[in-house]
Amino acid sequence: MKIDKSAEQFIKLLEIVEKLRGPNGCPWDKEQTPASLLPYFLEETYEVIESIDQSNWDNLKEELGDVMLHVALQAQISKEEGRFTIFDTLVNINKKLVHRHPHVFGNEKTDMASHAKKNWEAIKHEEKKRESRLDGVPLALPALTRAQRLQEKASYAGFDWDNINSVWEKLDEEIDELREADKSKDISDLEEEIGDVLFSVVNLARHLKLDSEDLLRRANSKFINRFKAIEKELAKRGRTIDEAKLDEMDEIWDQIKSQKSKDNPIIR
Repeated sequence: MKIDKSAEQFIKLLEIVEKLRGPNGCPWDKEQTPASLLPYFLEETYEVIESIDQSNWDNLKEELGDVMLHVALQAQISKEEGRFTIFDTLVNINKKLVHRHPHVFGNEKTDMASHAKKNWEAIKHEEKKRESRLDGVPLALPALTRAQRLQEKASYAGFDWDNINSVWEKLDEEIDELREADKSKDISDLEEEIGDVLFSVVNLARHLKLDSEDLLRRANSKFINRFKAIEKELAKRGRTIDEAKLDEMDEIWDQIKSQKSKDNPIIR
């Protein structure tokens, strides 16, 4: 692989960030800390996700640059405080990638993605010297994503249903337990059983090789679009959402749903 102008631009980014943090730099950039940058970093990450969801590749190009800016800023601050430099970060990730891909850079052989991922998790567990295979899944992850990662890690360790029928049976069992909890009206039981149902739904998505967080994000978008369509239709009728009866809103909802299904059979 040739070192091209991309490397030059990356070095330029580091130089710009260093100047922004320097004596004659930007007051706002100079006062930032690793913690103060987190909300902005998180926002940029979600903007990357949104760009991919919308297949907006021009926007993705821009948002990836914003993420790289945050990487450069965090590394610059750590350099100033004597913790590490961007060089240390790059050395670390390069070593990690080589070590965790023995089927590419070593003598092991595999042509299955599942085997490669299982090896990655096993090597990572050994590197980190963690007590449990479930350690290392960040608490700050969205709950659905965290549930799926915990399930994945347990699966790589051999703790998993061996067929999807068992997953469906477990989900049915949890739903039955939720119904029983609802009859008792015990709030703590309801909370626990709803959590178990959600966890089981995530497990079903995982076995179907789907991402539960992505699915719920898309369901949210679909709900927003349809609800806004109800508001538009009511406006055409000279009414507001507050003036409409539930039956009327349901009727419009069903019309929108039916039309969407005809336009695109994938949308339900």
